[in-house]
Formats: sequence, structure tokens, C-alpha cells
Amino acid sequence: MSPPTFRVPLSPQEGWLSDGRQVLRFRPTRWERDYQLLEITSGELLAGEPVPLLKNRREISRSEALKLWGEKRKAGWRLCRPQW
Repeated sequence: MSPPTFRVPLSPQEGWLSDGRQVLRFRPTRWERDYQLLEITSGELLAGEPVPLLKNRREISRSEALKLWGEKRKAGWRLCRPQW
């Protein structure tokens, strides 16, 4: 079995990151050859609650999303399963 790879996908995919307190969902919303947008939804994990409290939603370009993903990974955020 080969180790997991963390290459950026070329086609649209949903991705989730968490730092144990907060959650970010990256979801492609518009994917054309020269115009790509992702919706970034943030949530806060609350003790005793099955689903995070949704805090913010915004749409950003693919390049901004890749930069944000990289910054969060460097800061210790980890991949997580879908939260909602």
C-alpha cells in the first residue's frame, strides 16, 4: 500500500481541515477552464454538539483557496472527515 499523497487535485473536489476547535470546508462552486471559485465555510466545534456551529461562508478564487489551504496545513491543521 502506497503512502497518501497530498498533491493538489486538478479537478474539483471537496476538502475538509480542522485544528480541533475549528473546521474549514473547501467546496468547488464554479469550475471552468479559466475561472475557478471555491466556497469556504467555517465552523466551530462545540462540546456536546454533533455538528459544528457555522460561522462564515465566502467564495474565493482557486489560487486564494490553495494559499489558504497551505497556510492552514503549515499551521498544523489536519485533514478531517466531513462535519456537516
